[in-house]
Amino acid sequence: MRFSRVCLEGLGHVLPEQRVTSAEIETRLGPLYRRLRLPEGRLELMTGIGERRFFPPGARPGDLAIEAGRRALRSSGVPIEKLGVLIHGSVCRDHLEPATACRVHHALGLPRRGLAFDVSNACLGILTGALQIASMIELGQVEAGIVVGAECGRPLVDNTIERLNTDETLSRDTIKRSVASLTIGSAAAALVLCDASLSRTGRRLTSAAATAATEDHDLCQSEGLQQVMQTDSEKLMRRGVAAGAETFEHFLAEAGWRRDQIDLSVCHQVGVAHRRMMLGALGLPEERDFATVETLGNTGSAALPTTLSLAVDAGRVAPGDRVAMLGIGSGINCLMMGVQWGA
Repeated sequence: MRFSRVCLEGLGHVLPEQRVTSAEIETRLGPLYRRLRLPEGRLELMTGIGERRFFPPGARPGDLAIEAGRRALRSSGVPIEKLGVLIHGSVCRDHLEPATACRVHHALGLPRRGLAFDVSNACLGILTGALQIASMIELGQVEAGIVVGAECGRPLVDNTIERLNTDETLSRDTIKRSVASLTIGSAAAALVLCDASLSRTGRRLTSAAATAATEDHDLCQSEGLQQVMQTDSEKLMRRGVAAGAETFEHFLAEAGWRRDQIDLSVCHQVGVAHRRMMLGALGLPEERDFATVETLGNTGSAALPTTLSLAVDAGRVAPGDRVAMLGIGSGINCLMMGVQWGA
């Protein structure tokens, strides 16, 4: 997929104030650790995640998506009346129906003549929404659009801790399928895309490539809006990296880039070992990759756009840079997008 008239005009993110360390989670897992005689420090050692953040109990994804959307719209400068589509792309949502996008669309004051809907694609939801908006802009169907999402990881982590502490049938081997649930954090993010004629930044979306390795759809499954999740982490990591390497070759061909021409990569944030393995398989240097997993954990669909927004705030992106957004989600789906950074 190639684009000639689409710009990534605005970014916004919202991070919770509460920080929860892996050591604190292990303290809460005291009954499990004592029963199985697990050593302290195991969680951070296995994942590389020192802490993650949580929104207050009862926080609604829609409220957080609204705030992220407002920040992205302010940073973009795109007139509200130009926004022809809003997509809500996170796993967490306010309710099953109507679409959370409806409430966000209303709160942001977007035009009545437009689209508002949810997209579900695990950790690729927000990036998938960005691709849909980009395609609509390229076809001339809309002038601009915004994709938002908010992941609230507290319920999943709380429910996982309770189950691990109370289910005495679990062994050292069977608890492995729950480790990924303990890496989950919280964040909200939003991206504004627009036609080049509206752009002030000149951040050109150049290309995208996707792979649907759906033979591995059963390696990570959750039930009930992220209340329970079971993950074969080791196999998912290996299969995901393989699918990512396959997608990356297609991405380079579509973008017309060489590996050494990529100035900054931003991957989906899962764990330190996953990041190292992925970058090694793609042939990309760690020093050119921006990461947040050590302090934010895995924030689902918000991970990649939040990390990109933080990289921009940190001054890691300069005019003329080639930026690669490298997304992988359970399913297994891969979606990679390239942006030529403007002034």
